[in-house]
Amino acid sequence: MSSPAPALSLKQVLICGALIVTLSMGIRHGFGLWLQPITQEQGWTRQTFSLAIAIQNLSWGVMGVFAGMLADRLGAFRVLLIGTVLYALGLAGMALSPTPLTFALTAGVLIGAAQAGTTYAVIYGVIGRQIPAERRSWAMGVTAAAGSFGQFLMVPIEGQLITRLGWHTALMALAAVVLLIVPMAFGLREPRATGTAAGGARRDQTIVQAVIEAFKYPSFGLLMAGYFVCGFQVVFIGVHMPSYLKDKGLSPEVASYALALIGLFNVFGTYAAGTLGQRLAKRKILAVIYFGRAIAISIFLIVPLSPLSVYVFASVMGLLWLSTIPPTNALVAQIFGVAHLSMLSGFVFLGHQVGSFLGVWLGGFLYDRTGSYDVVWYIAIALGVFAALINLPVRESAIARPVPQPA
Repeated sequence: MSSPAPALSLKQVLICGALIVTLSMGIRHGFGLWLQPITQEQGWTRQTFSLAIAIQNLSWGVMGVFAGMLADRLGAFRVLLIGTVLYALGLAGMALSPTPLTFALTAGVLIGAAQAGTTYAVIYGVIGRQIPAERRSWAMGVTAAAGSFGQFLMVPIEGQLITRLGWHTALMALAAVVLLIVPMAFGLREPRATGTAAGGARRDQTIVQAVIEAFKYPSFGLLMAGYFVCGFQVVFIGVHMPSYLKDKGLSPEVASYALALIGLFNVFGTYAAGTLGQRLAKRKILAVIYFGRAIAISIFLIVPLSPLSVYVFASVMGLLWLSTIPPTNALVAQIFGVAHLSMLSGFVFLGHQVGSFLGVWLGGFLYDRTGSYDVVWYIAIALGVFAALINLPVRESAIARPVPQPA
């Protein structure tokens, strides 16, 4: 009888996972820089662009569930390869789309599906299966910090590419760059033992049983609702803040630097959230993050707008930006185990992406109707308070399952 294949090393998982998330999330965070160049040249409204990005977020959420199922069953490697190819095709299609419909299909559906296969749900599944529970939250924080560094690194690069090459060629260049995920994916090929899930995780439930159990458990619904708010806030700000600042008379460089600062400070915020998740109640960490966002947005709208106020706001929001990801995903693993972690994380992330859809679309819709983003800012504040309150009742202990009786 052959011995099981050795698990992946902590260093290997963190390096390969972090580099993949750096690229996939870094490129994604810069899409707001394309709003004005594309709409102005194509003669489209902001709502047209916003709808495509909203569809992207919804596609990402829906396809994330299925990508998670495949990753749990077959391993992350194959899912990452498929996602990378779709990402390159979507970016190229985004550059070449002549109509709003084709733009929505490429920038929306295709890139959304690509992100489902190259971002957190798939990578966190590997972390959950390959890294011991006592270091899991910290490892998730490291990976989320890498995604934040990707924003800090890639957003200014994307801005320079647009300035120097034009937006068409810049997108084609990114389509080539994203293919670098392929060699990194080889570092996440998981060992698999006979009769188990990817990475050797024992399956005591079918997929249907795991889904029913999760949706009957109130804390799972609360985590999804909190993640809905996270998606609404960060995608609205990420996509619409460049245009908001330009409307207020600030230069495009201010927006580019602001998005980069969000990425830079989120490196520290996500790492801190992951590290604190090993010591403190994760539900309380989430409540503080969401309430902190509501306070930060409120102060940003009250004080006089200037480059300095924008940079301070971006830095504070950066600390809170993706710091919800490590405690939320660590809670899913802590409550339900790791055999179906990618799939269940995908369902929670679907809530995030429904919020993202509404945040980005509502921003464009209400701007076109009112000529202002004010209403959406107020909604983001109210939702932050709501998310802080609903995370407090989450139960963090492992779910109690009946012990199988011997035949």
